[in-house]
Order: sequence, then C-alpha cells, then structure tokens
Amino acid sequence: MSKIQNMFKARWMSSLIFLLLLFVITGIADPSFLKYSSIISCFNTATMYTLLAVGIAFVIMTGEIDVSIGATLGITAAMTGMIAQQGGSVISMLAACLATGAAVGLVNGLGVAYFGVPSLIFTLGTNSVVRGLIYILTDGRTIENFGGVIAGYGNKTIFAEITVYYAIAVALVVISHWVLTKTRKGKYFIAVGDNAGGANLVGISVLGTKILAYILCGLFAGVAGFVFASKYGQVMTVAGNGYEMTAIAACVIGGISLSGGLGNMVGAAIGAVIMSSISRLLVFIGLPATYNNTITGVMLIVIVVADALTQRRAIEMARRKRLLSRTADKPEGGEQA
Repeated sequence: MSKIQNMFKARWMSSLIFLLLLFVITGIADPSFLKYSSIISCFNTATMYTLLAVGIAFVIMTGEIDVSIGATLGITAAMTGMIAQQGGSVISMLAACLATGAAVGLVNGLGVAYFGVPSLIFTLGTNSVVRGLIYILTDGRTIENFGGVIAGYGNKTIFAEITVYYAIAVALVVISHWVLTKTRKGKYFIAVGDNAGGANLVGISVLGTKILAYILCGLFAGVAGFVFASKYGQVMTVAGNGYEMTAIAACVIGGISLSGGLGNMVGAAIGAVIMSSISRLLVFIGLPATYNNTITGVMLIVIVVADALTQRRAIEMARRKRLLSRTADKPEGGEQA
C-alpha cells in the first residue's frame, strides 16, 4: 500500500496524468483519435525526443545544461547518411555516431566541470562549432538518396505496432532508470545535483560525475542521430535544430528540476511523448500546427514557474522546521539548561 502511495506522490506521476488528460481531451474533440493506431503513433514518433531527453536528463540532474545535443544529432545523422551512401555497415555507422557523440560530450564535460565555464555558455559555443562542422562535412548540401541496410528499419515494427527504434528507446530508459535508482554510481548524479559541495565531502567525484553525464548525453544524442537518418532517409544541414529545447522541455515537463537533484528517467520519457504529441493532437483538436511553438512555450513557462515556486516553498518549509527544532527546547528567558 505504501509503495502505491509513494508512486502517486512521484513527480513523474503528474506528467503521466497530464498526458492521459491530453489524450482524453483530444478524444472528446475527435473520437477517431482514440483508435489504437493513433495513440501508439504518438509513442513511436517520440523515439528521438526520448533518446535526447534521457541523455540530457543525466546532465540536468547534476545541475548543468547542454544546448548542443541538437547539433550532435545533426552531425551524427549526416555521418550516418554519408557512410550509408558508401555502402558501410550498421556497425560502422553506430561506431561513428557513438564516438562522435562521446567526443562532443567529453569536450563539454571538460569545459564545464574542469574549467568551470557556465554550462549554458560553453555548450552554446559547442553548438556553434558542431553546426559549422556539419556544413564543412557535407559541403553545405543535403545528404540524401542513401538506403542500404538502415532504410528498412525506420518504421519497422516488432509487435503491437511498436517500432523497433521506440522499443530500443524504452529499453534504454529502463536501463538508465535502473542505473540511477539501484546502483551506487548512478545515485551520484542526483547527489551532485542536490548538493555538489556535500557530495564532494563524502568522497563523490563531482568533476568525474559531471564529465560522465556529458559523455552519456553525447552518446544518446549520437544514437538519436542514427535513428534520425534511418527514419527520414535524408539529412539537411539544419537537422536537429531546436531539438535541444524540446528535450529540455520534455525533462522539465517530466518532473526533472532544472536546478538539479530531482527527477528520474521515467518522467523524461513521458515528457518526450507529450512534446512529440502536441503537433499531432492539434490536428485532431482542429487547431493549425502554427500554434505548436506557442503552446509548447506556454507549457514550459508554466511548468518552470511552478517548479521554482514549489522549490521555494520547500526551502521555506525546511527553514521553518529547522527554526522550530532549534527553539522548541530552548528554556524560557534564554537561560542555559
């Protein structure tokens, strides 16, 4: 019974309820949406956002940010397309994506954790550098007309209309959630985000944890780049542009605090489904897709403000409890006991 109560108190539960409400409201507006194929499509289209959200969740939980994941997705997608044009194997594509993603993550981690540059500024610079490399790599042209072994996997399903890539994304979410909640090293991410100074005092490497978080973020972005190329069959120079904001919004909507130390991967995955479903739901409701960015921005602002107010209230309550505990046993008149 206590486990059920704790589950409903979890931050990700409110995100799940919000997602269900979105589906119900859309179903009321257009009952055809409630078909299984329509609902499962919302999950399948969330594959790339899920990968990006889970990757950046590691970074956000440590109290940092990464706005270069969209560019990392773009360059790894371009590399996948170019290797596919030359008849390369899936192994070589994945190896290139993972190596590139890890390299970008390592650079970000060293810049933020080792050199102490604010994460927003450093990763914004990395974003510009990687975007420039995409133009150099592709000579400013769209990578297209590639097929090979990856062409047939973009929309291939395994069971119940669930695509192969979304099933893999869910598996990675489960593994990441287990690592964060059940392993000692995994719990370091939350500890560093909650109190970096305290974590350092108890022997947790804040530097190493943050660098690892950025490397994992880069790896997930690399996998997302491979999925992007496989799914769409062409890669433009602007591929992945704006995806970083969607991934961050997915994490926030999923209950992960931007100040770090709170949240889990389940919430990030649910937030990714919400973010990827907005444009589709608008079609069923009858609103034009031009409302997509506005609605997304409003949702993000409301949730961030609500999160800030909740944290402020929690801090004030904690201070009040400490004050009460210090004064409860104090003798009258200020005399020493």
